[in-house]
Amino acid sequence: MSSEIKMVAVDIDGTFVHSDYTYDVSRFKRILSRMKSAGCHFVVASGNQYYQLRDLFPGYYDELSFVAENGAFVKDGTEQVFIADMPRETVHFIIDVCREYPDILNVLCGMESAYCQRGTVSPEFFELSGIYYHRLKWVDDFKKVNDRILKFAATVPDEKTDFYYDMFREKLKGKAQPTTSGHGSIDLILPGCHKASGLKRLAERWGIAPEQCAAFGDGGNDIEMLKYCGYSYAMENASYSVKAAAKFICPSNEADGVLVTLEKLFP
Repeated sequence: MSSEIKMVAVDIDGTFVHSDYTYDVSRFKRILSRMKSAGCHFVVASGNQYYQLRDLFPGYYDELSFVAENGAFVKDGTEQVFIADMPRETVHFIIDVCREYPDILNVLCGMESAYCQRGTVSPEFFELSGIYYHRLKWVDDFKKVNDRILKFAATVPDEKTDFYYDMFREKLKGKAQPTTSGHGSIDLILPGCHKASGLKRLAERWGIAPEQCAAFGDGGNDIEMLKYCGYSYAMENASYSVKAAAKFICPSNEADGVLVTLEKLFP
């Protein structure tokens, strides 16, 4: 089977890493070596910032490819393949919508850095966001940020995730679309710019068909990617809708489900 698979894409949080953000590095490197011998590319596909994802693979991140920021930032080894550019008027429109709801805590995600606006989030939120955004700055006004904007990362009260998801879908129609990984996290991305679109860019670049791709995920923002790939694995800890979108279920992230499965695919 492994000879058929030429790309493996993995989500990070709740999928590849344990809850303490660790993974078995030496075990993964052994698998990666076997994948390379089989002519298979490894893609990190996450809603997280590229700089944060890169730091999970110190010393060898240039050997991997990345679909970061939910498809807004795509890199093939050392080469940038795609960087989204949210129109300025869309950015300002989203800022205005979010200002109507004090519940919404926002991180503005740019190519050079991510940003939090003073007075709208607490220092504790800024510090917590630093786990996911290794380049993060305070600014006085989102509308004055001079950067190429990739997406918004909104945090809402967990129990109101569905309410805000529906609100964003209605108010931002045609301008941006919400995608959620659950637990109050909602990314606002350019329409059609999701993990699957990032994988498609890489697959076309490498001459790989969707049937030759495998993907692992646990959240709503993984569904397009799971549907795109011929081999799709939902984690045991995934939500029902994610499991329904996948062909297979593998052990949870805490049980090293990705590595266990890859060892079977690339013996």
